[in-house]
Amino acid sequence: MNSIRQVPTRVKSRRTEANLGAEREHFDKQQLSSISKAITSAETPVKEKHVRRIILGTYREKGAYTFWSYALGFPLASSSILSWKFCSVLHKVLRDGHRNVLQDCMRHHTSLVEIGKLWSNLHDKYGQLVALYTKLLCTKMEFHAKHSEIPPNLEASDELLERTAGTDVNNVFQLTVEVFDYLDAELRLAETVIRQLNTSIAISTLTSGQCRLAPLIQVVQDCSHLYHFTVKLLFKLHACLPADTLQGHRERFHDQFHSLKTFFNRARDMIYFKRLIQIPKLPDSPPNFLHAASLAKHVKPVVVIPDEDYPEQPDDDDDEPEPEPLIEVSEVSTSSIQAQPQQLDIFDQTFGPPNGGFDDRDLQIENMKRDLELLRAELERVKLEAQRYITQLKSQINSLEAELEEQRAQKQHAFVENEQLRMELEATRRRNAEHESTQVVFIEAEQRAQATEQRYNKLKEKHTELVSSHAELLRRSADTVKMLSATQQTQDEVERTKQQLAFEVDRIKQEADMKLEEQKFEMEKLKRALDEKMAEMMHIKGTLQSSEMTSEQMSSSMTALQAEKERLMRSVSEREAELSSLKQTATLQQSSLQQERERSSREMVELQGKLQEKSSQEEQLKQRLLEEQFSLLQGTVSEAENIIQDAVAKLDDPLHIRCTSSPDYLVSRAEATLGSVDKVKKGHADYLSNMGDAGGLLRALTQFSHLAADTIINGSATAHMAPTDHADRLTENCRGCATESLQFFKDLKTKTTLQRADPAAIRVIVQKILNLGQELRPKGMDVRQDELGDLVDKEMAATSAAIEEAVRRIDEMMNQARKDTSGVKLEVNERILNSCTDLMKAIRLLVIASTDLQKEIAEGGRGAASLKEFYARNSRWTEGLISAAKAVGWGATEMVESADKVVLHTGKYEELIVCSHEIAASTAQLVAASKVKAARGSTRLSALQQASRHVNEMAANVVGSTRTGQEHLEEKETMDFSGMSLIKLRKEEMESQVKVLELESQLGNERLRLGELRKKHYDVVGVPSEPVSEGNGGTSSLAYPANMSPKPSKPVLFKKPALAQKPNLLPKSMFK
Repeated sequence: MNSIRQVPTRVKSRRTEANLGAEREHFDKQQLSSISKAITSAETPVKEKHVRRIILGTYREKGAYTFWSYALGFPLASSSILSWKFCSVLHKVLRDGHRNVLQDCMRHHTSLVEIGKLWSNLHDKYGQLVALYTKLLCTKMEFHAKHSEIPPNLEASDELLERTAGTDVNNVFQLTVEVFDYLDAELRLAETVIRQLNTSIAISTLTSGQCRLAPLIQVVQDCSHLYHFTVKLLFKLHACLPADTLQGHRERFHDQFHSLKTFFNRARDMIYFKRLIQIPKLPDSPPNFLHAASLAKHVKPVVVIPDEDYPEQPDDDDDEPEPEPLIEVSEVSTSSIQAQPQQLDIFDQTFGPPNGGFDDRDLQIENMKRDLELLRAELERVKLEAQRYITQLKSQINSLEAELEEQRAQKQHAFVENEQLRMELEATRRRNAEHESTQVVFIEAEQRAQATEQRYNKLKEKHTELVSSHAELLRRSADTVKMLSATQQTQDEVERTKQQLAFEVDRIKQEADMKLEEQKFEMEKLKRALDEKMAEMMHIKGTLQSSEMTSEQMSSSMTALQAEKERLMRSVSEREAELSSLKQTATLQQSSLQQERERSSREMVELQGKLQEKSSQEEQLKQRLLEEQFSLLQGTVSEAENIIQDAVAKLDDPLHIRCTSSPDYLVSRAEATLGSVDKVKKGHADYLSNMGDAGGLLRALTQFSHLAADTIINGSATAHMAPTDHADRLTENCRGCATESLQFFKDLKTKTTLQRADPAAIRVIVQKILNLGQELRPKGMDVRQDELGDLVDKEMAATSAAIEEAVRRIDEMMNQARKDTSGVKLEVNERILNSCTDLMKAIRLLVIASTDLQKEIAEGGRGAASLKEFYARNSRWTEGLISAAKAVGWGATEMVESADKVVLHTGKYEELIVCSHEIAASTAQLVAASKVKAARGSTRLSALQQASRHVNEMAANVVGSTRTGQEHLEEKETMDFSGMSLIKLRKEEMESQVKVLELESQLGNERLRLGELRKKHYDVVGVPSEPVSEGNGGTSSLAYPANMSPKPSKPVLFKKPALAQKPNLLPKSMFK
């Protein structure tokens, strides 16, 4: 007996396990179906019922594990629309899902960041939105993970916000910045979506527009709460911190306030949002945080989502039932207790009813009652669906009417723009008339300019007038071209608007036909459902009649069902009447749309005729513009020919022979002319590609004519001071430049030769002039002018370093000599090295004094200019200073080398003496170069002269110690001729005279060689024997007299100096 009672428990446990497995499988299948239908690549908004099932699934499993396990399998990197809808679903799940969803989503934070980076690097409209949306979701998850007290849907009370912020000002400040960033991410996404809708002409009632706008519902909900949080936190910060500290916070809040207000206003005007969400209105001005009383005026914006009184329309491919409502844990026990009698009924059916139990007829009655309740619920659902269909049709009709009104407004706007174009065309005609009158004035001015060609100054003034009038004509011509392009653009816009209107009319007609077909199909479906219900009712009636014991109860039920049937029939007839009225309304709208389309077609024909007339007028204007541009080109070419011819005439003018110019100025003019030749070539190519705009060619020709004439005149002036060969070639190239320029101008004057006109030959001639000018430039000008200032400092520093290195090496030689030698040799070496050390110290003092004097000269003479500009302006003096510094450093290095050789007995004492003389001459050159620009009463000049005299004394000491040491070390042989005969003495005397004559001859040859070397040295450093031109038209005589006494000779040293280079010495007359 006990075993029989335990059978239901075992059966129940086995069935419970099977039911749990089937239920889990059903749940996974349902979640997969909802996720795959919600996240698709179709450009349609996500359906609410699919998202609702996903959210209910998170509450059922208390997390988002199933959602992420299926969502990660989507190819998000291959479809931007798929990624966009995934972000939208994830946003809703985060907001409305279970509280553990945030923890599951944080595990996939890195995947979201990678998806955002991927789409941010691709040029795709949805890709840009996906990048912003992923950034928003990451910011949202990070914020709520850090502040877990605030739920992801941001529905937090003011007390909870106060507890989260705490009492620490630093925490409040940091929380405010995080809320700012949160709101920035929301607004950036909303602004980008609305901007894309504006640029792509998307309509909020189309699926493409709704696909973008659907996620903004969550954005509006988030922004309303974040705005309230920001206001509360800022008032709290202003109560704790001074106003100046929070100036940046206030400015950032003002920017966000205006952006949020603009977003709410634009979203409120969209048809799509009107039936889905009630967007709050923000105040006209932001709160004043400087007054604490303004907090009382603040009203929290509340977003309202209207409740739907009817279920959504099911999809054709959606056979899944609606998800069951959520069940609390407390209700599980009650439901299990209620389900237990059903299990007992199954046991009773197996083993028979107990005493006092029900029989089979009672069970049938209970089943019939349940079926009746199901039928009533089904009928109620059918009624609600019919009501929803009617409401949807009404809303669609309203949207179609609104779009029709919008199209009418666009058509009226097109008419207004057409009138504006007509007025602009009249203004263009008036400008053309003014342009013709200006052309007459231009011709008269040209005639007056030709009458005064013989006088150069007046020709120049008239040319200035012509250039100014020509610039005015060019500006007016450019305005005409702009007006024509604007007219063409307006015509294109009108044509596009007409095409769009026709497309919208066809689309509305197609949608109306589709709606009618859908309504017919729904009516047939309702009729079939009604027939099925009637059959079921008949079946129920037969079953009730077979029940004799419950006849009275069944008769009452039949009466109620009959009444329900009659009521349903009346409701169906009412719906048919409403559908027929809707069909009539749709027919009327279709006829009105047909009339509107015919009217639009007639207007389009009229507009096309007007556009053809405007196009013919534009062709005439373009032809007239081409003729005017070519006439302007001819006038400019004539003026350029006159300028070149006047420059060529100057070559044969006797008065021009006295004019001189420098090669440097000629090189600068030739380089500028080469640049203008390139501009002329580019302007010629632009004019050939667009003959309606000759402005670039005219400007280039004007600049080229002046620069070419200037090059020809300065080339002739430079030839007057150049050698004969260079002068002949330079003059010939100047005439060739004029000839090629005139030939090029001649080709530009006629349309037949305009295409083959090429300034390449002019460029070749000007390049030759440039090369000749560079050959005539002084060779000492290799260093650029802007580098002279830096070079002076570098050379003075190098000289100081060379002297320091020389002193160090002399000390090393002194120590080495004390180790290796002794006696007289050590005494001689010490005397020579000590005198060299004293000389180096004196030279170092001289360099310091010269540097101080140089700074005084630069500071006193530069004025408002910089040091580099001062050195560049006084380039000759600067080069002399540089050369003198190099000479001093080189002399110090050579003296060290010579002293080393003398101490080691591998050199000659004469080398050391010559180096001493060279150092004395170099210091004298440095003093002379510094003295040229110095003031007479300068104390630093006196110090420099005193240092120079000290250097000369030390150099004389070196020479004296060297000669004394040479006398001590050289052993003079005693001349004993007592044993020689007379013939032997005469023979020795003759041999001695021969050696004297040979040495005198060698001495003369060496002196001649020294003179030639110095002449070549002067040529290398850039000092010619003829006068050199200085500037434009000026000359400076730098010739050297032929009988100049040569400097003392110095030995030829083949080894390069280690610390300085051999200087290029300039004569002292260079600095005067």
